This record gives sequence, C-alpha cells and structure tokens, in this order.
Amino acid sequence: MNLIDAIAARGEDLTAIRRDFHAHPEIGFEEVRTSGIVADLLESWGVEVHRGIGKTGVVGVIEGRGPGRSIGLRADMDALPMDEETNLPYRSGNPGVFHGCGHDGHTTMLLGAVRHLAETRDFDGRVVAVFQPAEEGLGGARAMIADGLFDRFPVDEIYGLHNSPYTEPGVVTIKPGIAMAGADFFDIKLKGRGSHGASPQHAADPIVAGAALVQALQTIVSRNAAPSEASVLSVTQFHAGAAYNVIPGEAVISGTMRYFNDAWQGRMRERMTAIAKGVAQSFEMEAVVDIRHVFTPLENDPALSSVMATVAEGVVGADLVRISDQAVTGSEDFADMLRAAPGTYFTLGHGG
Repeated sequence: MNLIDAIAARGEDLTAIRRDFHAHPEIGFEEVRTSGIVADLLESWGVEVHRGIGKTGVVGVIEGRGPGRSIGLRADMDALPMDEETNLPYRSGNPGVFHGCGHDGHTTMLLGAVRHLAETRDFDGRVVAVFQPAEEGLGGARAMIADGLFDRFPVDEIYGLHNSPYTEPGVVTIKPGIAMAGADFFDIKLKGRGSHGASPQHAADPIVAGAALVQALQTIVSRNAAPSEASVLSVTQFHAGAAYNVIPGEAVISGTMRYFNDAWQGRMRERMTAIAKGVAQSFEMEAVVDIRHVFTPLENDPALSSVMATVAEGVVGADLVRISDQAVTGSEDFADMLRAAPGTYFTLGHGG
C-alpha cells in the first residue's frame, strides 16, 4: 500500500483520536463533543472553520496555492442508539450509544487527510471538508444542505466513503451509476376496539388485523414489482398491548422499504396505503398510514467513479480496486449531496 509518509507517521495519533471518539459516541444531532473536537483540531491546524451547520455539522475550508476546482470531502460523525457488547478497552462509555457503524473511523480519516492538506497546500483550488451529523436516518445531510452548505461552500465535485466489514482490508469497491437504494420509513396505526381477552367477540382486534397486514404487505414486492425491479419491504416492529388478558385497542406496525427509482417508490407507497386501509376495513377498524422519505437513491457519477478507481489504484494497488456491477439495498444520505454536486461514494474494506 502506497501511504503518504507524513500521514502514516501520525498513525498513533490518529488511532488515539478514533478510540476517543469510539469511547464517547453521540447519536444524531447530539454530536456536541465530537463536533467540538473536530472544529478545535481543524482550527489548530490553520483551517478555516465553520461550526453549527445543520445543527452540529462542521465545515473546514482549505485554500490551495492557486485557483482551481473546489473539491468536497465528507465524513459522518454520529453513532447508533444501541449498546456495545465488546470488551475493548476503549468501548463506549455512553450506555445505549455505540459507534457500531464505524463513523468514528470515517471522521478520523478525514481529519488525517485535512491535516496533511492544510500543512502542505500542495494543490490548486480548495478543499471543503464536510463533517456531517445524523446520517443514521435522521436527515443530517438534508439539514446541512438546508442550512446553506453548498450555497456557502460550493463544490465542483464531492466524495465520501464507508468502511466495509464484508471485504478484506484495503479493498476499494466502487459502483458507478445507481449504487445504493432509496428508503422510506413507515408507521401504520390500526385503531380497533379493545376488550377483555376472555370476550374477544366485543373487540375489533388490531393484533389479528396486524398479523394479516404483515402478511399482505409482502405481496407488494412479490406481486406488484417486475422481477427486474429490485426492492425490499421489511416490517421491523409490531407494538400492541400491555397485559395477558386484555385485547388492546390499537396496534402499530413499522418498518422500511427500499427502492432504486422514484416511480417504484410512489407505487410502493400507493399499494401500502391501499392494503393497510383495505385490511383494516375488513376487520372493522381504521388504519392511519404515515410514510416518510428518508434516503434518496445514491447515484455515482460514472466518469468520476473511473477517476476515483485510478486514484485508488495508486494507493492500494490495482489488485485491490474492484468495480462492482451490483447496487446494494442499504441506504446512505450522502445521496442528497450527490444530487447537489457530482461525485462518488465508495467502500474501504476492513474485514477481520
């Protein structure tokens, strides 16, 4: 691997920063400590710093030696709302919060790159380093864009990456074109009528209706999508009742759907609403459907993907760069930034 000596020499410092972030994780829009450390480090390296963009986002601007393009580099900072079940000496000290997705590593990598760029300034144009909050389904990219990210810091191109535990260390994988799915989250409330569990004839039972609805929702992909239209609909939550002998009056079913084009997204929404209301009516109750658009399908610029592959070959070697032809049904809100400027999102393997 062809590492820049000046960056490699700071390996221990970067490891310490990453482990500190890992031990003090913060969920979306609460990255006060993390963003504060990022901003302070940038300022200490002579970087122009802008805080509080999209609530807890940070932008660092590095001017090169002369005029040229403006290149955006983005890393996400938030952790997941889950417990860490490792015995690492630097495991999470915040109960119920864990850097299980590796954003602590993303933030640290961008910090290392920014420090080197700020110290050398061996480029024309400028670099806009975007440290984004709330990637995990809370709309951090949209919050930064709404706060004027690209109006205040316009870029000609923008790049991002994600660690990949599914490939061996050092493997760079790039998918030109549509690379990741868009996503909606949904909540369906079934409003029935409760009764004593010993007298179900007095109820409009939302649990029975909910069980039927979960099964019926599976027909949206299997019976409405063309076989070539890759998509996913997953019910991930079913909440109802609080006692052994009481049929509740309400049940709530929640989940996500994934898709690769806006037309099919609309059709999935139509079918979900119609099925939920139809099932509810057949059980003599009401369905209230709430569907929220969370992630846009992520589309990499084909030409810039080719450029990125060439650059990656110079770092990890041609044998570790892979051009994929398979889009994945995972989602990433960097997609919204790629709608504002062309660029590429790729993965960096760390399996094992």
